[in-house]
Amino acid sequence: MTSCVSRSRLTYEAKDVARIRKSANVSQSVFAHCLNTSPSTVRPWEAGAKKPSGLAACLLQVVQKHGLEVLA
Repeated sequence: MTSCVSRSRLTYEAKDVARIRKSANVSQSVFAHCLNTSPSTVRPWEAGAKKPSGLAACLLQVVQKHGLEVLA
């Protein structure tokens, strides 16, 4: 089975999360919904207070590579 996370651990900085969301042309609320999380989770990611990890980081990698449409 192949993991969406490469051997090196994925880390996304605040600017990365914001860039991925903005490239999809969606609000934080829509982005959160597509990632199956809440806007109150996305806001700290974009502010740099927290970093996405685990499944969230994996989904960000998918969106970064293939666009948000693949999660719809």
